[in-house]
Amino acid sequence: MTHRVLLVDDDTRLHELLSTYLSQNGFLVTGAADGRTGLAALESGTFDAVLLDVMMPGLDGIEVCRRIRATSRIPILMLTAKGDETDRVVGLELGADDYVSKPFSPRELLARLRALIRRAQPASASDALLVGELSIDVGGRVVTMAGHPIELTGVEFDILVTLAKRAGRVVAREGLLAAAGRDDVTVSERTVDVHVSHLRQKLGDDSRAPVLIKTVRGVGYVLTKERG
Repeated sequence: MTHRVLLVDDDTRLHELLSTYLSQNGFLVTGAADGRTGLAALESGTFDAVLLDVMMPGLDGIEVCRRIRATSRIPILMLTAKGDETDRVVGLELGADDYVSKPFSPRELLARLRALIRRAQPASASDALLVGELSIDVGGRVVTMAGHPIELTGVEFDILVTLAKRAGRVVAREGLLAAAGRDDVTVSERTVDVHVSHLRQKLGDDSRAPVLIKTVRGVGYVLTKERG
């Protein structure tokens, strides 16, 4: 199956390199040299994923990511400067699914891109997880709380499924992303805290006194079986 990818980056050499390499591996790449052009392309076309550079003139990748997430759940892979943790954390906070640091190996980017697209595809069978008022359709990647749909990013969904499958049991903080099959997302320990914080907010769980996703100090997190 051929997948369509939108590459938003002002580096013409990178466009040439990735267009050639990805096309040899089953992808069709559409290029955009700046953020506004990328957003316009996303509105007018159908894509399976977005490769988004952070450092661009005018509308930067952080703002583009924010605008995409306001209307779409398409997988976003951020391209960040090596060692710039701030951009990576902010990108993930805004809903990016993963990142690679420049310079990167095309093979690594291909592997991460395939993983993102694979996770975004609905499974053939729908498995339901029910924890109190929380309902998770694993195959369809749909979450509802008390009957109300909850919009989650790819990473947030995978973390929630991991916690739900272990409801009532503590999941170690440092191993949560790996348990969710997201050990490819390695920013810092703060990454887990960021995603759990967003999950609490979206699920209506008070971060100051959470009762749904509780923190076990020095250990990790636990999704309680009963709310309240």
